[in-house]
Amino acid sequence: MSKFSISLTRRSFLAGSSSLIAAPALAQSAFDSSETVEVERDLSEVVRRNISSFRSLDWQPYFDNLKNGACLVDTTSRALHYWSEDETVYKLYPTSVPLTEELTRRGRTRVVRKVEGPSWRPTPSMKKRNPEWPDFVGPGPDNPLGTHALYLSWTYYRIHGTHDTRKIGRRSSNGCIGLYNEHIQELFKLTKVGTQVLLI
Repeated sequence: MSKFSISLTRRSFLAGSSSLIAAPALAQSAFDSSETVEVERDLSEVVRRNISSFRSLDWQPYFDNLKNGACLVDTTSRALHYWSEDETVYKLYPTSVPLTEELTRRGRTRVVRKVEGPSWRPTPSMKKRNPEWPDFVGPGPDNPLGTHALYLSWTYYRIHGTHDTRKIGRRSSNGCIGLYNEHIQELFKLTKVGTQVLLI
């Protein structure tokens, strides 16, 4: 699978997204779920993804402003969109999303902490579901949070990297949003404490 993000200048973003500005917000994120066939829990299975829903969006249907920058996480298309405060940077990254609707949280939050080399502890509900999991994993290749993590204002929720690249593009998390390590490293540099985040 190719690992990619889309990076645009303000001029190319405006030119490339002019057709999207006229489209309703719902149309921007709509897609035919019959185009995706997955066995979500078995990472050895081949997954056919719906690339048509992985496209650039305009920030204005989702945010009133870009103060501190903004991240939109679309759990349907499994993509994270980032816009800088001055609109000169736009990024689009493939993501992993929560395994079930029950684990999925939607709404507005913000980045409250940034950690390079994060450690990980399973939440109480994770331990209940998976009692065999360790109580603590320090930074390194076995850490489920990858190399960098953006902690959100919601308890236990993060945007983070992953060392298991098979998870990207799938329903594979316990609530967090996962990115390739090289993408979270880039997003980590672009965001700040206070960056707006919206999950839809």
